[in-house]
Amino acid sequence: MFKFIDGEDTQTSISFLLEDQKIEATEGMSVAAALLANGITTFRQSAVSNEGRGPFCLMGTCYECVVLIDGVHVQACMTQVRAGLSVDRIPTATTGIEE
Repeated sequence: MFKFIDGEDTQTSISFLLEDQKIEATEGMSVAAALLANGITTFRQSAVSNEGRGPFCLMGTCYECVVLIDGVHVQACMTQVRAGLSVDRIPTATTGIEE
């Protein structure tokens, strides 16, 4: 669904962790863009329906992409990746995140 565009492979490549999974990204990408480009579409689960939720607006309005970085709730679409970043999904009442 999402892919790196031509020319991104010439930019500086970095990696970070989503829980225990290594994620490849290019410098300057948002966390949301990097996760989507790596095939990850579920960032959290709805507290109401327990359904998987992911980015919708990609401009900081909808808050569907909220994740934990260093224990702080942040919008993945508004947060730039950096090498060694540690990202976690927000825990819910149930265990596991469905992809």
